[in-house]
Amino acid sequence: MNTEAGPKKSVLVAVGVIENGTGDIFICRRGESQHQACKWEFPGGKVEAGETVPQALARELEEEIGIRVASCQPFMRIEHDYGDKQVTLDIRKVTAFEGEAHGREGQPSRWVPIPELHRYDFPAANAPIVHKLQLEAEG
Repeated sequence: MNTEAGPKKSVLVAVGVIENGTGDIFICRRGESQHQACKWEFPGGKVEAGETVPQALARELEEEIGIRVASCQPFMRIEHDYGDKQVTLDIRKVTAFEGEAHGREGQPSRWVPIPELHRYDFPAANAPIVHKLQLEAEG
């Protein structure tokens, strides 16, 4: 039995890569009191007990940015260890939604063209998302 340390906290997160009609991607900036404070992110949040990833994503996007997801498809899955916690990001590409995306909780937010995403400071776990989006945009 390992008594040195308890198990590391592991969190499943539903993440939305939201694309508008012109191909721009919606991003938000994390608050000062949040993990990975003040970094830009693709919106989403923790999957609660009893929720599927699409259900969690729909709930989080309505709460955080005021949109209702009409269509989303699996995009990629990332596991990342921040040292203090392990996260599994289940990323869905949102291609149809209702409403106008905005930071409902007062967080800065904006639509960014895919070729410019690398200019924003994202958490390390988000780097593969930016990379894949940019590869797809070039291809």
